[in-house]
Amino acid sequence: MKKDINIPEVKDVHVAVVQEEHLEYKTLDWNAYIINNSDKDLETVLIVSQGKSETKMTPPMRHTLAKLPARSYAKIEFMQEKVLELNNSFKVTFFEGNQMFDKTYVFRKNTINEKALQTIPLMQLKGVLVK
Repeated sequence: MKKDINIPEVKDVHVAVVQEEHLEYKTLDWNAYIINNSDKDLETVLIVSQGKSETKMTPPMRHTLAKLPARSYAKIEFMQEKVLELNNSFKVTFFEGNQMFDKTYVFRKNTINEKALQTIPLMQLKGVLVK
């Protein structure tokens, strides 16, 4: 039965971690975003994020977006500095029309840093992107 379920490849949907200035606290914070760089709206977007290493693990965080319009992005969560030392995964499931899509994006430990910053599509901000 499992072999009969067809889940197509995810294209043009990414997760990025962006360094942004927090205006109230005057700090530079790391925030995770989901980016829909496709021409179609995403519906019922479910995201489960978790950080892991050989000895440490964060509790899973669950997020839901009813809709993520085409060519847009949405903030997933704030990421503390200590979490950047872990492998951080974002399991993303969504519907495009009646078709379900699923992909896991992984940021390896210590890959989220200022040296790895690049311009993120649609956002025009600097961050680290996983396709």
